[in-house]
Amino acid sequence: MKPIVYPVLILLLSLMACDNKKAAEAAGKSYKTPLQKLTSDVMTPEVLWSFGRIGNVSLSPDQSRLVYTVTYFNKEEDRSYSDIYVMDLSNNQSVQITNTAVNESEVKWTPDGQKITYIANGQLWEMNPDGTSPRQITDIENGINGYVYAPDMSKIVFCKDVRLEPTVEDLHPDLPKAKARIINDQFYRHWNDWVEAYTHLFIADYTPGKTITGGKDIMEGEKWESPVRPWGGTEQLAWTKDGKKLIYTCRKKYGIEYALSTNTDLYSYDTENGETRNLTEGMMGYDNNPVISPDGKRMAWESMERDGYEADKNRLFVMNLETGEKKEYTKNFDQSVGQLAWGNDNNTLWFISDRHATDEIYALTLNDGKIRKLTEGIHNYTAVFPTDNALIATKVSMSKPEEIYKVSLQDGRDEEISFVNKPLLDQLTMGKVEKRWVKTTDNKNMLVWMIYPPHFDPAKKYPAILYCEGGPQSTVSQFWSYRWNFQQMAANGYIIVAPNRRGLPGFGQEWLEQISGDYSGQNIKDYLSAIDDAKKEPYIDENRLGCVGASYGGYSVYYLAGHHNKRFKAFIAHCGIFDLESQYCETEEMWFANWDMGGAPWDKNNKTAQRTFANSPHKFVGNWDTPILVIHGQKDYRIDVSQGMSAFNAARMRGIPAQYLYFPEECHWVTGCQDGILWQRTFKAWLDKWLK
Repeated sequence: MKPIVYPVLILLLSLMACDNKKAAEAAGKSYKTPLQKLTSDVMTPEVLWSFGRIGNVSLSPDQSRLVYTVTYFNKEEDRSYSDIYVMDLSNNQSVQITNTAVNESEVKWTPDGQKITYIANGQLWEMNPDGTSPRQITDIENGINGYVYAPDMSKIVFCKDVRLEPTVEDLHPDLPKAKARIINDQFYRHWNDWVEAYTHLFIADYTPGKTITGGKDIMEGEKWESPVRPWGGTEQLAWTKDGKKLIYTCRKKYGIEYALSTNTDLYSYDTENGETRNLTEGMMGYDNNPVISPDGKRMAWESMERDGYEADKNRLFVMNLETGEKKEYTKNFDQSVGQLAWGNDNNTLWFISDRHATDEIYALTLNDGKIRKLTEGIHNYTAVFPTDNALIATKVSMSKPEEIYKVSLQDGRDEEISFVNKPLLDQLTMGKVEKRWVKTTDNKNMLVWMIYPPHFDPAKKYPAILYCEGGPQSTVSQFWSYRWNFQQMAANGYIIVAPNRRGLPGFGQEWLEQISGDYSGQNIKDYLSAIDDAKKEPYIDENRLGCVGASYGGYSVYYLAGHHNKRFKAFIAHCGIFDLESQYCETEEMWFANWDMGGAPWDKNNKTAQRTFANSPHKFVGNWDTPILVIHGQKDYRIDVSQGMSAFNAARMRGIPAQYLYFPEECHWVTGCQDGILWQRTFKAWLDKWLK
């Protein structure tokens, strides 16, 4: 057996051998902080933000190599650096091929496998697989934010933001210093951005050696976007094998209609005659992420059935591109699918699905319609790339950030091949993660994750934290987060109790859907069942319990603050919903509010909606009696910052110890390095103050 070589470790050790900063400055590059020798085996926020983050992974057409990015954060500069790596799959050896002060992203192979492509400074570049001869391919005004080459490399589609709404300066050129927006319809902001432009698709001819300076806007004048905001990327685009048609995802609605609907469709644009055709007309929910079979005859995609329900079951559909015939293959599969990938046999579709709080790899064979589960473990697979001999996959867990693996086609066993974070992980002791099944108040079985501190001693007593998931229909699976990181919380000396309460995926559609219209009902009881069961353990101090959560988890914290019957001694709510009536009119995705809350607060004949708003957390502030930390970002347009301010103000007016951590530049998340470290320090300090 050949000895394993860790290229990132070699690189970092070599950097340590010289004066890093002077060398980088001499090369005209910003200083990249190298790996440090840790002084403790217990994780800290600074260590958490030192991990390398693997970006998008692309398999070469001949299946012999991978290209991927790794991003590191520089705490002093409060910024990130992303560089490109190439791995030879014959020996699993990686080589770093860029080392610049510019972040490279969207790395891919050209369809002929001769070049690596990427975006830097908003433009498309190509270079040789060894990193030599980089050349700028596009020179597009204001840059691009995505691209896909046609299979025959005759054309390229790129994504570019197009401004279609007149600004105040356009309307009133004599008022150049007026700082205002004139808004005429809904959906003028989304998550963390003002909707001032629409991402359109441009198709241009591609000729090696020639710079692309423009292209045809195939959505000219249309006030909607593709890919679809806020999560969409180029996975929502696909060329047919002959390169004559582009299939793209779009929700062709505007303003209030857009805000009320999740009905995205797949459209086919014909490059020869300019015609656009709706391929999924009459399918009313999300339809997206098309993937074309290797022989070009079929298209698979993900589809939800119901309009307005963003957490509906994600079904797997396949279309015959010649006849237009559609077929669903997951009617009897009570799980959602994602990350579809065709096998080279044109008969196998690989995908990832959440089952019992882990994300596993599955295979569908079209000739018999059978679905089989390939993998099993305490982990989350996040992407899969089939080869003839194995699967290449990315995987995370609560105890390990994302790395790249080879997965056996026979038994699902995997082998790590990237080792980006091994140098740090080898110096750390992670806490034990275990599954626990708890009986709920309605006699159901609920899976609860328990995460223990490093060097856990069952003879001692520990404070414990109840974790409340957001979404509300997000997963409490084996995710690795740089904010809600369970190992970091446990490293602070706490036992974490993370229940898969009602409303979470992985346990069937009935379990998932129960929460809609019942925010304050069974799932709240599930939270309490989880912590009441855990606190029976002799190593948990029931007098030192905390409760934390964000988004819907923040709603849960605010609601439990008025209903916990003195179980908890401290609360933390990040970007939580405090006043449901205000939230209904402040948020942007009205399909979400209507489905989850049941309707509008002014609809007095709607019993579901009236029950929802009657149980708004702000109505129970009179029962609050426990210290609370409130965290919110100014640029959170999903749950407006006023929600956090109101909760903090209410606590102080009630005389309750409270603290408000306000981020003027953050949104629904915390993405800045120094802000992220501050978040972790404040989180720990608040819990330590009241629970230790």
